[in-house]
Amino acid sequence: MASNKAAANMALGGVLAAVAVALTCLGGLIPLSTFVCPMLCMLILTIVRKRCGDSTAWAWYGAVAILGLLLSPDKEAAAVFVFLGYYPIVKPKLDRLPLRWLWKALLFNVAILLMYWLLMHVFGMVQLLQEFAELGTVMTLVTLLLGNVTFFLLDRLLSIRFRA
Repeated sequence: MASNKAAANMALGGVLAAVAVALTCLGGLIPLSTFVCPMLCMLILTIVRKRCGDSTAWAWYGAVAILGLLLSPDKEAAAVFVFLGYYPIVKPKLDRLPLRWLWKALLFNVAILLMYWLLMHVFGMVQLLQEFAELGTVMTLVTLLLGNVTFFLLDRLLSIRFRA
């Protein structure tokens, strides 16, 4: 009986991983999907974590992150998932900390700033440098602020308990 549950969880994880990789690959088709698709993948990861546990969720995250980087034409969307996709796994631990909102903001800002620095300066994504240069400093900071707002809305969405 236990092996049937393990097999069902493995099958569910595989199907949901395929859906997440397909979503990551859609990142370049619709303009805002660069950020929406990784968030949808995080919602799927929440299902995997609740159904299969943290260790399977980490393996799922690793598989989707690697496949997303290899297969997705939108490397920015894949990178967003690599740098923030694990959040549903660490969120319960952060929720138990004092000043949890501060730790969550720190995690998001360090991850996103590191990601964009690596994409622009290590991986040479010149188009990102051009986009940020065109935006200017003020609009880049406004974009980062809106990213924080979106991240905390996602955090709130991940906190909702769905009844079966």
